[in-house]
Amino acid sequence: MKPHEKQTINIYTDGACSGNQFDTNTGGWGAILEYGGHVKELCGGEQNTTNNRMELTALIEALSALTKQGYDVRVFSDSAYLIDCLRKRWYEKWRSNGWLTTGKKPVENRDLWERLLAFLPHYDFRLYLVKGHLAAGAREETMRKGYERFVRHNGDGFSYEEFLSIANNNNRADELANIGISTLRAGSQPEGEAR
Repeated sequence: MKPHEKQTINIYTDGACSGNQFDTNTGGWGAILEYGGHVKELCGGEQNTTNNRMELTALIEALSALTKQGYDVRVFSDSAYLIDCLRKRWYEKWRSNGWLTTGKKPVENRDLWERLLAFLPHYDFRLYLVKGHLAAGAREETMRKGYERFVRHNGDGFSYEEFLSIANNNNRADELANIGISTLRAGSQPEGEAR
């Protein structure tokens, strides 16, 4: 690698929450870090949380696992909440308003946003919104439509074959989030690394 070239890490994240309709619920998060030929999977869970908190936690935990700064980081997530905030820089308005929304209400998940935003100066981020739950065994027509949607949201920088790999990793991140939920329900906290 030439000295001026940055290393690229792909991060795939997902969050899930089961039992939102009840007073207590269980949430899980999953993340995959992909660098060259190396893959690291992470997962965990929390009680009494929300899907959005788990989406944020997945990316925070993935970034916390990085041992060096300065990488190009490509984040793939099915959370419009996460991707839109970072792409559209909603957080700048929140900060200038004293962490209040335009409706003068406290920004939800401020604690997690502040943790996540602390990573921004240390990496070059590219953010990609992926439609969730595009199963690898889905019909070709479904996958093609998923690819068209991906291109509409993210541009045409990825081939269809690359998109299939992205969708597969996104599904795996969802599986990891559900492992986080299952493990927590079974009475133990996931160790963090799934493999």
